[in-house]
Amino acid sequence: MKLSQFKFKLPENQVALEPPHRVFENEDGTVDKVYRRDECRLMVVHRKSKTIDMFEKDDNGKDTDRFLTFAHVIDYFDDGDTIMLNDSKVFPARLFGTKEKTDAKIEVFLLRELNEELRLWDVLVEPARKIRIGNKLFFEENGPMVAEVIDNTTSRGRTLRFLYDCPHDEFKRELFSLGTAPLPRYIIDKREVEPSDMENFQTIYAKHEGAVTAPASGLHFSRELLKRLEIRGVNLSFITVHCGLGCFDPIEVEDLTKHKMGSEQMRITQEACETVNHAKSEGHKVCAVGVTTLRATETAVGTDGMLKEFEGWTNKFIFPPYDFGLANSMIVNFYHPESTMMMATAAFGGYELVMEAYEKAVKNGYMFGCYGDAMLILDD
Repeated sequence: MKLSQFKFKLPENQVALEPPHRVFENEDGTVDKVYRRDECRLMVVHRKSKTIDMFEKDDNGKDTDRFLTFAHVIDYFDDGDTIMLNDSKVFPARLFGTKEKTDAKIEVFLLRELNEELRLWDVLVEPARKIRIGNKLFFEENGPMVAEVIDNTTSRGRTLRFLYDCPHDEFKRELFSLGTAPLPRYIIDKREVEPSDMENFQTIYAKHEGAVTAPASGLHFSRELLKRLEIRGVNLSFITVHCGLGCFDPIEVEDLTKHKMGSEQMRITQEACETVNHAKSEGHKVCAVGVTTLRATETAVGTDGMLKEFEGWTNKFIFPPYDFGLANSMIVNFYHPESTMMMATAAFGGYELVMEAYEKAVKNGYMFGCYGDAMLILDD
């Protein structure tokens, strides 16, 4: 397929800058926001019958004027079904420093630690034209956190060596205390990052640190919803995929077969495999939450259609047509035009049906992006 086949007009006011929330005005005139993860809208796409549900039903099975919310996702799962979740944990990857001598303000985006003993980190810097090998960056006006640029990796990429002599745990704690939530550029270009973002931009089941962007489709699960799913008999299977920035890289070729995805580190345990494979062998739903989970499980699925243990990296790029080997249902967000996530969604749900769903989403005011609304794709 071609890049231009995934182009559509997304109104600027339909890009979510915050998670779903309610606003309360206090007696003194101040305003409080209460964030509610599972109150975003939910669209349900049935890929075999090619139908799309957006509204709650009345007692006669007729559509009401009330939109489905994510909390309704429980109505589509039964005892024995399995939901696969990515338990990667986001760290505060965006920080700001000043360049020695010039005091120029430099944004540093931490990607991953290369060497624990030497304090080496792979980073992106902005503006990159000002940062050269040998430059030093200071991260506190009078503090000890200093880094030296020791290599260029890409046009914006650099290798930093942090000059901070202390135990590694203390170093990481101090480094992360200087950072903020690594929200996507389309959010931070519109508003300031707030302290609450570090909690909101994190799934409630996050466990293994290493992600520089949230596995956003999992942000909709509240503790109450997970408990209700557990009571219903739905199994949860956790895998780890450290989400990188590759999914946000613009595609610069019309022919999608020529696009190269960035690699993401992943781990699938034997325990996760047993849960997923039992559900599949019994004919139950196996639901992938998010494109990162989908890409990882498609990397590790065997020719027999069963999930295998895996520890390593994946750069799998999924776009139509694609023959999926494992999941038979999927939960995703609504993504930006021409994004790799939108393409994976179209591959799973069917290009024409997903494009119809996106058209309905735009027309009915659904919100897009990591803090936006959700889509459930079912194989019925």
